[in-house]
Amino acid sequence: MSTDAVKEEPAKKQPPRILSIAGSDSSGGAGIQADIKTITMLGGYAMSAITTVTAQNSVGVQAVVPISGDAVGQQITSCVRDIGVDAIKIGMVHDTDIIAHMHEALSEALSDADVPIILDPVMISTTGAALIAPDALSAMREQLFPMATLITPNLPELGHLVERSLTSTRQMIEAAEELSKATGAAILAKGGHTQDARIIDILIRPDARAVQFDHARIETPHTHGTGCTLSSAIATLLGHGQSLEHAVRLGRNFVVRAIESAPGFGAGSGPLGHHAVRTLN
Repeated sequence: MSTDAVKEEPAKKQPPRILSIAGSDSSGGAGIQADIKTITMLGGYAMSAITTVTAQNSVGVQAVVPISGDAVGQQITSCVRDIGVDAIKIGMVHDTDIIAHMHEALSEALSDADVPIILDPVMISTTGAALIAPDALSAMREQLFPMATLITPNLPELGHLVERSLTSTRQMIEAAEELSKATGAAILAKGGHTQDARIIDILIRPDARAVQFDHARIETPHTHGTGCTLSSAIATLLGHGQSLEHAVRLGRNFVVRAIESAPGFGAGSGPLGHHAVRTLN
């Protein structure tokens, strides 16, 4: 046989390994379930450390059951030690026990690695239910914020973090600058709760220019899990090697396409159509 007929198979490119540390949404619209769908659709390998089990659907949250902090820490360690990790998304953390064990596990597991961490400070569900214990916010600030590459609060969450009411884009920008300076992290302030005609998000980075993203509002009730979807999309795109600015841009495009493709399930704020997103252009 001629050697000319023998061709080497191209090396298979491994998907980026993305760890989602978040709560479980029984209805599949938000939390771990939304994260896994997003990571998979964007070509990543999804792993999970479940912090809380919830009974919820499009109309509300019926039960919240936190996992022990030790179990959360063990899930993180198990994934990172064996599979490895290229980016981490942190969502619902619920209480101080979980936060303390997360901090310990991540500090140990990532001591010699530069892994981007996207922190979505989940406090209130789309339907208005509280998802974090009252004393956990200060623990999140002290233990998790210093580890974050990017923090992605919506307007009400950002208001909680700076301890004042925010209603306008200008107030949102000032608060994001304040939070970035205090934490050393980049802040993606999400303006979906303002009264602006278009949705305006602002990326504030330490020692870098601010970047504005915007798109037309989509008239739909089906927005359950948008924050979870965006943060896990950004984590996955960073795992692929995209810059932070481009990861945010493409992640926002993914969310818009998923909202436009929402299947219309549920009587309230229904889930997104992650399954239908085939391009980010």
